[in-house]
Amino acid sequence: MTKYDLITIGRANMDLFSSDIGAEFVDITGFVPQVGGSPTNIAIGTAQLGLTTAALTAVGNDNVGDFIITYLDRKNVVTELITRKPGLSSLAVLGVQPPDKFPLLFYRENPPDIWLTIDDLPNFADTKAFLISGTALARGTCAAATFYAAEKAREAACTTYVDLDLRPDQWQHPMEAGVALRRIMGMVDVVIGTEEELWAAINTDPNKWHGNDAVTDAEREQIEAWITAQMQTDARPQVIALKRGSKGVTIFETGQAPLDVAGFPVEILNTVGAGDAFASGLITSRINGMDWEASARFANACGALVVTRHGCAEALPTKAEVDHFIENYPSE
Repeated sequence: MTKYDLITIGRANMDLFSSDIGAEFVDITGFVPQVGGSPTNIAIGTAQLGLTTAALTAVGNDNVGDFIITYLDRKNVVTELITRKPGLSSLAVLGVQPPDKFPLLFYRENPPDIWLTIDDLPNFADTKAFLISGTALARGTCAAATFYAAEKAREAACTTYVDLDLRPDQWQHPMEAGVALRRIMGMVDVVIGTEEELWAAINTDPNKWHGNDAVTDAEREQIEAWITAQMQTDARPQVIALKRGSKGVTIFETGQAPLDVAGFPVEILNTVGAGDAFASGLITSRINGMDWEASARFANACGALVVTRHGCAEALPTKAEVDHFIENYPSE
């Protein structure tokens, strides 16, 4: 019997969300504590959708670490793979100024999760899927552990995903991100990323680096040309899910024509966590046997629901909520 449907690897934060919606950061009077970090949000999101998901990460021997583990236990995320290491647990502080301003401050000078080692890894033979956060490759011993984990998961016939999860401030040099992301993309089955994240991954010119700012039309053409060439080979990845915001997602699969799956336009209250919700829905759907079109539609609905809610981990939907949303979404 499979022990885990999914294991995620990467950072885990205590997230402090502003309780004063719309307030300038300097005017915030209170915060609501949650747990976040992209891979940990995906662990929560997939658990909400019914998977048995374990978070592979590390926290400190501090109250924040206690909070993270307790919160994840309450969200039905398996915490037995979380280790305790020296250092203060990671913290993120977020302002909420809809529809497009969400100031975010990381407190991650030496977080325990970057010191995961090969010895902390589980046996992937009893796991269906493995999700890698691109940021797990940025710092410390976690990078080597993550690359090794990708090898072992592949040997165990475990479906491997990478969410590119571009956080520029977590890398010492922008070009380091591309080097690491190109390597990991060649080791996994499925890549999930925005156009901006794909550009950061394939671009080798420091003068063309722009973090998560919108890509130009010329850069978009280069991204699609790179993906098209990639899909004409037998090399990994075999699938790239290219997220296009409100336009939905394009699924590129080896040997298949690109598949455009429309999004669900909604009124946006909070964009934080939408990508994590998308990944949660996509991975859950694939594990449950849905084809790529149905999986992408379900994932788009997960993302749409989250942007209509405040918070991040607390906004991640259940399967019943997603099904109800899709069934009742107005048709054109």
